[in-house]
Amino acid sequence: MTPAKSSLKKRPAQSRARTSKPTRSLSNPWTLKTANGLRILRLAPFAKLPWLVHGFSTRERGVSSLDGENVLNLSFTDWDSRDNVAKNRAAFQNSVAGKSLSLVTLKQVHSDAIQIFHAATDSARVGDASATARTGLLLAIQTADCVPILLVDPRKRAVAAIHAGWRGTLARITQKAVGAMQREFSSRPSDLLAAIGPSIGPCCYEVGAELVTQFTSQFADAAEYFDEPRTGDEPNPLQWLNMRPPGHQPPPKAVHLDLRKANRSQLLAAGLRAGNIFVTEFCTGCRRDIFFSYRKEGPRTGRLLSAIGILP
Repeated sequence: MTPAKSSLKKRPAQSRARTSKPTRSLSNPWTLKTANGLRILRLAPFAKLPWLVHGFSTRERGVSSLDGENVLNLSFTDWDSRDNVAKNRAAFQNSVAGKSLSLVTLKQVHSDAIQIFHAATDSARVGDASATARTGLLLAIQTADCVPILLVDPRKRAVAAIHAGWRGTLARITQKAVGAMQREFSSRPSDLLAAIGPSIGPCCYEVGAELVTQFTSQFADAAEYFDEPRTGDEPNPLQWLNMRPPGHQPPPKAVHLDLRKANRSQLLAAGLRAGNIFVTEFCTGCRRDIFFSYRKEGPRTGRLLSAIGILP
C-alpha cells in the first residue's frame, strides 16, 4: 500500500523483530499450514469446497534475499530479480493449486476497476479486482498492507479477488465487486462467502485527518472506521467529528483508519450475511515476522499474493 504524501503521516522506522502493539494470534476458522515447503494462510469454510483452491501467502521461505533473509517476494520490484520472483510465484502457485491452474494477476492502480476473466491471458490487465466462473484460473492480487479480499459463490461456482487500499475502499471497490458477480454470474449476495486477509490494522495505520472528511462524505457509518490517537486520558474519541462552531477545538492532525472494518461494512451493504464474512486479525504492520508491510518497511520490501481459483 503506497501512502499518499498529502494524507499519510510517516512514523519512525522500526525493526521487523520488534512491534509496538500487541500481536494477534491465529484463531478458527483460519489455519496457517505448510504446503510444499511454504506456509499458507487458509480459511476453513473455503477449504471445505472440494472444487475450490485459495491461499494467502506469507513472507517466509522464498528464494529472494532481503536484508540477509530468504523471503517469498511475489512482485517484480526494483530490488529483486525477475528470475527470483518467477520462482517464488511458481512455488506459491504449486502450494495453493498445484500445476493445474494458470496464475492471473493485475496491474494494480488503486482503482475501482474490476476485470472479468473468461480465459488466461499473457498480458496483465489494469484493475484492482478480478472475477471468474471459469475453471483453471488462479486469480491473484498483490498487497503489502492493503486489504486482500477473496469472494466465492458456492452455488454458481464463481470467485473474485479484490485489492482494497484506502483509495479503492473510498471508491467502494468491494461493494462493486459483489455487484459485478451479480451481473456476470447471477450470484446472490446472500450466498457469497468472503475472506478478508492479512492487512495493516488500525493499530498501525495512521492517516491524515482529511481522510475522515472524504470517508464521512461517502459512508454513513464512517465514524466507526476511525480512532483518534490518544494517551488514555481522553474519554471521547473522535468527538471532534460532531463539533459545532464557534469555539470548537481544532481537529487532530492524524487518526487511525480501520480498512478491514470499512470493507466488511461494504460487504454487508452489498447483501452478504454477517456470518459469511471472515476477517483475520493478523496485522501486517505488527506481524512483520510473517508478512510484508510497506508502511513499516518502506519501498524495499516484498509483496504478498492472495489467490483463489476453481479446479478443472
